[in-house]
Amino acid sequence: MLSAEDMHRYLTQRAAEDSDFRRGLIADPKGALHQEFGIEIPDHIEIHVHQSDFSTVHVVLPPDQALDEEQLEAISAGMCCCGI
Repeated sequence: MLSAEDMHRYLTQRAAEDSDFRRGLIADPKGALHQEFGIEIPDHIEIHVHQSDFSTVHVVLPPDQALDEEQLEAISAGMCCCGI
């Protein structure tokens, strides 16, 4: 299974090379991830794809380090912290 960093690198490269894929990723991120990797993203998980330009800067912060009970249970069950 690919790591999140590997997926990000792959998606970024693919979107740079394939404008149809890029449009699909922006319009329907969950559908694009399902098509590329065969994974189902649960309804409670949101995915936002941001397209950079020369006048916009995106800053992505990691999740808050304080985990709730549900997140701790998911981690202990071997799932990633976001519930995927």
